[in-house]
Amino acid sequence: MTELPRLVLAREHIQQGLTPNMRARRCSSGALVRLRYGVYVDGDAWGSLPPWEQYRLRVQAAAETFAAPTVFACHSAANVWGVPTVGHRHPVHALTFQNDGGRSRAGVRRHYADPDGVRVFRHDGLLVTGRVRTALDLAAFTPFAEAIVPLDHVLRPDVDRNLPALSKEQLLADIEGNYTAAAAQRITVAVEFADPLSASAGESYSRALMHVAGFETPALQHEIRDGAGLIGYSDYYWDGARVVGEFDGVEKYMKPEYLKGRTPPQAVVDEKYREDRIRATGCTVVRWVWADLMTPGRLERKLATAGVPRRRARSAR
Repeated sequence: MTELPRLVLAREHIQQGLTPNMRARRCSSGALVRLRYGVYVDGDAWGSLPPWEQYRLRVQAAAETFAAPTVFACHSAANVWGVPTVGHRHPVHALTFQNDGGRSRAGVRRHYADPDGVRVFRHDGLLVTGRVRTALDLAAFTPFAEAIVPLDHVLRPDVDRNLPALSKEQLLADIEGNYTAAAAQRITVAVEFADPLSASAGESYSRALMHVAGFETPALQHEIRDGAGLIGYSDYYWDGARVVGEFDGVEKYMKPEYLKGRTPPQAVVDEKYREDRIRATGCTVVRWVWADLMTPGRLERKLATAGVPRRRARSAR
């Protein structure tokens, strides 16, 4: 994770002789951005951050304003652990251990949890639920397609953060006693569907949306060859229809681990050459990007047009 800009606290401004009116003018000009009452960040630094790092700063800003120790959960804990989620406009999520309904205000949503069922970790200076509890909470309280993204992620080793893969057995073992029967059923269905072969958040979300839309389950990381040898491994492959599906995330053309010494333009040319070789084997290739996933129905239309088959009803098998 890149180093985030420093939070600027109102009490520091007082010490520096900056009056509330002066601070308000800086906010109006964009020189400062107010994250929450009493917590600010440099405007230029804020504007340069991607949405998930802006969200992380909002979590840290909340931690600065709470007098009592606070355990962050759900999307907030996932962000601290580096576990991807879908969307960027989430409130800050925190736990309350008092079963009085909790209080949600000022951009912070409180969730009741039995303290006996929660293991608390200190990670990057914040108190958070563990990776198991975080993934289960998201599976319990977010839509199925969104829940698959963090579940797929935690089933893979996180090499960047030196965190081991979790197993489905570990996840399922922590359900009992912590969730209602309905939530436990939602979690179990999502965990059983999860698959570490989906190599990115976009691939995971795509696969879950395919399932919700009723398409046949594709093979993941399918090996494709032609007369010259190995072409590569497709994100998705439907054998009966001979359709190859590819999710195009920006990391494929930007991140060093994907570029492998190439420039982004070279990576684009190589990908076009790879696709031409795949088409020459007689396969149909369908590609999509994040914008297609975030527009309801767009991925479904692309797959249907490419000839991806739907699942058959049990009585028709």
